[in-house]
Amino acid sequence: MANSKINLYYQPTQSSSGDSYLKFQLNQQTTAVLSVNHTQEAIIIPVESVTAMPNMPACILGLMNWRSRIIWVIDLPKMFNLECLDHRLRQYNIIVIKVESLLLGLVVQEIKGTTKLMSDDIHSPVGQVASSLVPYLCGCVDQKEETLLVLDAQSIVNYGNNRSD
Repeated sequence: MANSKINLYYQPTQSSSGDSYLKFQLNQQTTAVLSVNHTQEAIIIPVESVTAMPNMPACILGLMNWRSRIIWVIDLPKMFNLECLDHRLRQYNIIVIKVESLLLGLVVQEIKGTTKLMSDDIHSPVGQVASSLVPYLCGCVDQKEETLLVLDAQSIVNYGNNRSD
């Protein structure tokens, strides 16, 4: 039997398969994604685990203990002036994001899982979404029957940090 030499070629798949994003429902009508690079954890907690703070904007639900750290929790649909979450909820779906050393909990309607998106598929949100959303977006991606909002974690953390000071 003759020895045959097999040449293996390694091609990084990151560029061809896209970047990873956490996919979730902001409300009934709006689906969004957030880069997993900024996502620390997706959790479900009882409503009672968030302590309301007085004199805060309506979208800031309060504070919660997350892994022995106290973080602000924001109702993301309310922050974006979208249809609000049902206030009779017994639990919150929270995405904990981190930008540099800043942590923030984002309450969303439903966490769907992860997806991969090609950076070439992300296009400008101007003219596709309400102008009030544009400062918080990296762009939009058109998929089958829906348009995904690609959120900008830095802008969201900046909003939360400026409002809670």
